[in-house]
Amino acid sequence: MPIQDSAAWLADYEKNLSRMRAGAEAASASLSRVAGRAASPRGEVEVEVGPSGALTDLRLSPAARALEADALARLILATVHDAHRQAGARVVDIMTDYVGDGPALQLVRDNLPVEAAPAAPREDDYFANPGIIS
Repeated sequence: MPIQDSAAWLADYEKNLSRMRAGAEAASASLSRVAGRAASPRGEVEVEVGPSGALTDLRLSPAARALEADALARLILATVHDAHRQAGARVVDIMTDYVGDGPALQLVRDNLPVEAAPAAPREDDYFANPGIIS
């Protein structure tokens, strides 16, 4: 390969590296801002999860106090699950823009947290399972 061809190849390679570095930095910045937000159907629970899926905010409305502890716990878990799903979808969108559809994106999809959606609480939970009253 002549020296001129080598210099052109190296310049092109450096341009590609710079473009990939800028893309990776943009994807990283976007991923750091990912959040998932969800609210329960009647608004008793509102949650937010961060980019790692960690719970970053939990708000309970006054109506949440009317729920039995087990029903409230299931409602919180179901709402967090919805927020996780939303955040995961955003991660896939960002990574699709960065890596395109292919094996790298499938690796991202395969490593998103997968969890079974908890059963939604029923209004008659207390009467179906009143617990022990002392």
